[in-house]
Amino acid sequence: MKNFCDLINQLDQTTKTNAKITTLAQYFNNEDEQNTTWAIALLTGKRPKRPIKTSDLKLWATQLAQIPYWLFEESYHVVGDLSETISLVISSPANGYNAQLHQIMNEIINVATQTEDQKKEWLFGYWQNLDPNQLFIFNKLLSGNFRIGVSQQLVYKALAKVYNVDDKIITHKLMGNWLPQQQTITNLLHNANESDFSKPYPFYLAYPLDKDFEDLGDLTNWQIERKYDGIRGQLIIRNNEINCWSRGEELMTEKFVEFQDLQNKLPNGTVLDGEILPIKDGEILSFNEMQKRIGRKNVSKKMLLDVPLCIICYDILEFNNQDIRQKPLHERRLILENLLSQYPNDIIKLSPTLAASKWSELENLRQQAKLLGCEGLMLKNKNSVYETGRRRGNWWKWKVEPYTIDAVMLYAQAGHGRRANLFTDYTFAVWDNDVLVPFAKAYSGLTDKEIIEVDAWIKKNTKEKFGPVRSVKPELVFELAFEGINLSSRHKSGIALRFPRIARWRKDKKLDEINTKQDLLNLLT
Repeated sequence: MKNFCDLINQLDQTTKTNAKITTLAQYFNNEDEQNTTWAIALLTGKRPKRPIKTSDLKLWATQLAQIPYWLFEESYHVVGDLSETISLVISSPANGYNAQLHQIMNEIINVATQTEDQKKEWLFGYWQNLDPNQLFIFNKLLSGNFRIGVSQQLVYKALAKVYNVDDKIITHKLMGNWLPQQQTITNLLHNANESDFSKPYPFYLAYPLDKDFEDLGDLTNWQIERKYDGIRGQLIIRNNEINCWSRGEELMTEKFVEFQDLQNKLPNGTVLDGEILPIKDGEILSFNEMQKRIGRKNVSKKMLLDVPLCIICYDILEFNNQDIRQKPLHERRLILENLLSQYPNDIIKLSPTLAASKWSELENLRQQAKLLGCEGLMLKNKNSVYETGRRRGNWWKWKVEPYTIDAVMLYAQAGHGRRANLFTDYTFAVWDNDVLVPFAKAYSGLTDKEIIEVDAWIKKNTKEKFGPVRSVKPELVFELAFEGINLSSRHKSGIALRFPRIARWRKDKKLDEINTKQDLLNLLT
């Protein structure tokens, strides 16, 4: 555990990519294999679920610290992070002790099935013996919210350095549903999990278009498609089983019940890449409708009829049990077209390609996107292989400009982590006749300097306090950008925005110049 904590601290102290890779490689080289396997799992997002309720963690921390519950809550509001708050209020020995990372993680998994008294006894054993640094990271691991500023790709590059294997191969080996308590990194890299028929391939991700069309060369070398607004997924048919993985490496098969019959309609050894979308009567429904559906444990017959799902396929990665990612896109496209023509059905659809005789025609195609429920265009080099991760040069995404609207700040709340002492999370309102109606929250888009300036203003202009939230004078106007808008019965305003963020601080605008709710409703038509 001590070595893992030292690793996290070293990674947190540098922003240099090569330094992080070197630090990771040194840890993987020198650490016990079981600890290394767990470290890889944690750094790449494979975290066990929280075994102890948050309410119990708070209560037991106050008991161990011998402080009143209200004082803990006030401290939590100031600190902004539960794990850090617990670490600060609990007195622990200066030296601590060095339990093994794999031991702690296996205990975290097993304690979930124990009684509350057993959980409390186990928890106090660690809380009373770990030093402050270990205590904080232990709490993060326990909470199920452990995150560190290291991408999966950096972990894979460090492993490639240690094992002298291409990082693309390592990325593929570590995809899928493996468990660190049942595997070791050596076994994983030597095909011990090849019997996992659900295993996906690493996704190839496009870069935002930042080049002039002239730099891309001949238009005929590019495949143009719609950029759909759904859930990126891989549909895998192997061993008479069907599995569906999201881009975030979440196994989504049970949520997409329509796909269950596809194992009988497509040949084994097929892996398709595409976008899962709600389409009814030929029209793409809003992403909000799909979110409602996939958020439910049990999908009713009515919901299946109201929000039917399909997958729009734009690539094929495996055919006849062969990995064909190294074939050029134009060859993979022919294979995909032939396959889907042989097995026609309403659940799998082919992503149509768009025709254009010159680059200037693409702007009109892009502007049609919102009317069709899409985000923009995809430009793919017809000779490109299917890469791993986000790579520049061959796949580009060209999104439509976001919606924007001017709104006033009504409420503010402190952030988390390094921003726990600053008000960084804001609620915005627009006019509805002569009433200000809250309609969106946003926390990104301002510079550090602007955040400090806004924070100082909030503290001077607070009207009321509601726990960690403050209401403020309706004076600061901001331009908000967002990707989509839908009617919503779950929000008091009746409106839900997709990906709202702050575009800029409108110091030049006054309260009476902000937009209205009707302006938002007009965007729906």
